[in-house]
Amino acid sequence: MKIRQTTPKEIDRLLSIYDYARSFMQKTGNANQWINGYPSKEQVMADLAEKNSYVCVNEHNEVIATFYFKTGDDPTYSKIYQGEWLNSKPYGVVHRLASDGSQKGIAAFCLQWCFEQCKNIRVDTHHDNLVMQNILRKLGYIECGIIYVANGTERIAFQKTEKP
Repeated sequence: MKIRQTTPKEIDRLLSIYDYARSFMQKTGNANQWINGYPSKEQVMADLAEKNSYVCVNEHNEVIATFYFKTGDDPTYSKIYQGEWLNSKPYGVVHRLASDGSQKGIAAFCLQWCFEQCKNIRVDTHHDNLVMQNILRKLGYIECGIIYVANGTERIAFQKTEKP
């Protein structure tokens, strides 16, 4: 597998991956995280325009996953409740990570790639997204507290940083 930036011609493929991910979340007890068509085509296009949209491709160069990654402050993480961040150093963020379910380990591969780009990563997920919580913990992410996303709903905030 390899990671690269998304191209405009791949928007429909990303939307189909997000459709699959929403269905997977419904089946695994996480019915409330990505609702009402989130992430929308407009969101995917905005991520692409910012040059923060990435895809994971398999050995046949087929897109099998997508995510948003950027380094720098993210307003979502400006306030944390019921805890604190591990540090206040510059960080990278991962949002909207989804795969097509075609093979195991895709999410871990994408998260590891992000950590290689920036050794201080913040990410969040819904309380009901036990699959993502397990992946994050397995990769060494530490639960730091609660944050609130733009629509006002809360998420569990995680951080992974390089050991001092």
